[in-house]
Amino acid sequence: MENKLEIKFGTSGWRGIISDDFTFDSVKTVCQAIASFIKSKRELNGKPVIIGYDARFLSDKFAQTAAEIMAGNGIKAMLCDRDTPTPVIAYQIIRKKAAGGINFTASHNPPEYNGLKFSPSWGGPATPEDTDQIEANIKKVKVIKSISMDNAVKQGLIKLFDPSEEYLDRIRQIVDFDVIKKSKLKIVVDPLFSTGRGYLDRLLKEAGANIKVINDKKDVLFGGFPPEPSEKNVQDLIAAVKKEKAALGVATDGDADRYGIIDSDGSYIQANNILPLLLDYLVKTRPDWHGSVVRSVATSSMIDKVAKLHKLKLHETPVGFKYIGEIMTKEDIIIGGEESNGLTVYRHVPEKDGIVACLLVVEMAARTRKNIRTLLKELEAKTGRFLSARKNFRLTAAKKESLMKKLKSVKMAKIGKYEVKETITIDGFKFILGDDTWIMTRFSGTEPIVRLYGEAKEQKTLDDIMAEGEKFVTQ
Repeated sequence: MENKLEIKFGTSGWRGIISDDFTFDSVKTVCQAIASFIKSKRELNGKPVIIGYDARFLSDKFAQTAAEIMAGNGIKAMLCDRDTPTPVIAYQIIRKKAAGGINFTASHNPPEYNGLKFSPSWGGPATPEDTDQIEANIKKVKVIKSISMDNAVKQGLIKLFDPSEEYLDRIRQIVDFDVIKKSKLKIVVDPLFSTGRGYLDRLLKEAGANIKVINDKKDVLFGGFPPEPSEKNVQDLIAAVKKEKAALGVATDGDADRYGIIDSDGSYIQANNILPLLLDYLVKTRPDWHGSVVRSVATSSMIDKVAKLHKLKLHETPVGFKYIGEIMTKEDIIIGGEESNGLTVYRHVPEKDGIVACLLVVEMAARTRKNIRTLLKELEAKTGRFLSARKNFRLTAAKKESLMKKLKSVKMAKIGKYEVKETITIDGFKFILGDDTWIMTRFSGTEPIVRLYGEAKEQKTLDDIMAEGEKFVTQ
């Protein structure tokens, strides 16, 4: 007889409200289903599972529970000895040739959320095929096998370890810290009370950089804000950059897989600008990096222009880093990223890495000795100007269902006065309105919201299409 637990994995694992749907009972069932998934793969037999967690309430206890269940199923668990960034866990899965990883994190979600993210042996986020199998296993779970932490440690089935050193060594190979040190730029670092503590700041301090660190204590409430490095959540960082007269402010999110960048005047720089800037910079400074460029369907077309300037192949994927990571398993890429502040680079982890993103932006500012907005204007002289926007809407289940039906059944000929020239449906609905102008709507895979994206060359056009999109979504 199948159990009735209904759990769905979204774009980045399974997330829920702590003590509501995200409970120890549900976590135990999901972990047993993952253990069954691993044991069903002959090539994974005898390989360990890396288990990590973020700074959220009870994340460490959930991680211990997962380790005990792996041990109960005869699978060795390597349990991180403190809250650990997602890219660090991804790196250790690859380095230790593990069967996969289980990470307890809700990333940038508000503090009442927690989540479980499973990564397979190649280190990236699980594919839909893998999560479909795990979801099917969840319904079949009848018995949960577990061994207590103490006994599992004695039997060698659970090992506590520090995952940081090897990862930090890898970052030292990617980033030119000599350039950062010589520049003597003042940098403010904000880990948003979470897992980035002791990584980004440590590397910059080791390099002799002039830094100030804020919000570097663990806080399960993240200072009263969601641990997302969006403009409204990094006002502390903006104020510190201005007060310190710093050249740059850098932030990482709850599990340090996303980044936030503040320019010297306190301006928040969107990921849609950072990605093309870094692509252009990396092509010029890393002549031995060869490969393609990958972006999600919701990300700025400005990166397409830069790829074309450098005669690079470009891939467009659905939203979700697993699709970018999957391409990395087949070919080299110079950079892959999403407008939601996630990126990775050449032969690095097939997962978002906010730490490496921040450090490469610091290196770019240090080498060029220019602020980010100046660099952006110089690049826009070659690509043209791109303005983008995103809005989130919380809809009732009935309104969400109605919108979904409308999008699927109505062929859109116009958005307001703008003619729809093409419709892209690889993820949600993206309407191309001509001349680097588009609008898109999609349903979030991690939160109960609908997202509206838009891009245009002129602010008035962008305002117009976003207003029309909002009317369509809400009415």
